[in-house]
Amino acid sequence: MTDHHEGQRVSRRRLLAGISSLSLTGLLAACSTSEPQQTAAASTTAAATEDVFSGAGTCVLTPETTQGPYYFDADKVRADIREERPGTTLRLALKLQDSETCAALPNAVVEIWHCDAAGLYSGAEARSSGSGGPPAGAPPAGGPPPGGTGAGDGMADLTPTDDQRYLRGAQVTNAEGVVGFTTIWPGWYRGRTVHIHVMVHVSNERVLTSQLMFDEALNSAVFENEPYAAHTGRDTFNEGDSIFEESMLLKVTRQADGYLGALVLSADSDRDGR
Repeated sequence: MTDHHEGQRVSRRRLLAGISSLSLTGLLAACSTSEPQQTAAASTTAAATEDVFSGAGTCVLTPETTQGPYYFDADKVRADIREERPGTTLRLALKLQDSETCAALPNAVVEIWHCDAAGLYSGAEARSSGSGGPPAGAPPAGGPPPGGTGAGDGMADLTPTDDQRYLRGAQVTNAEGVVGFTTIWPGWYRGRTVHIHVMVHVSNERVLTSQLMFDEALNSAVFENEPYAAHTGRDTFNEGDSIFEESMLLKVTRQADGYLGALVLSADSDRDGR
């Protein structure tokens, strides 16, 4: 799922009309080993795309959350964000649409970032380990403050304290509003359930900041294996998390080498509150 955008600086945000960042053939080929089974003939059709996202979200405004303490523009437009970080393979298929019209939003930048199997964030390894500042999961780790949203909650972007950039990246949505990433199943850190951060930029504006979540039965199954099993003492699960909402749950299917997670994101692209 790589393309000619690979390696571009995200901060430029030059969204050129007609540029497609994702090969649907490549994305849906990755789904061909999933359950339920996908047919090869359907892999390049819009109908097949809809099948991937069936049951993965509706045209309802995606909940906003705080961006958290570990966001910064990593300047990495790429589909594979692993950088050889160990963990269970997770492929993400995200479809972006307008929350009012339900129409696909092409040429938008979708960024994701998350911790590794040990709960560490690149660019903030010391801080996220608890040895270089507030411990991971410390306030402000809850939802947006009253009257605020994740796109404008007053939380400053992080100034990186190391040169690592693993598990961070961005893609540009194609004509169907779809992006795809290859990463690993996130680990956990104190005070938060398992999650992936996502931020959407339209016309150089941050129009959505939210999070992607996982069913706890799947978290448990993944964490039984290394390297996750070495990280013990998990203290926060979905039901006790301050941000978790059912609508953030990814639709996850098993693959031969890992998992595929899909979700439809509905963004208020014109920022009018609808």
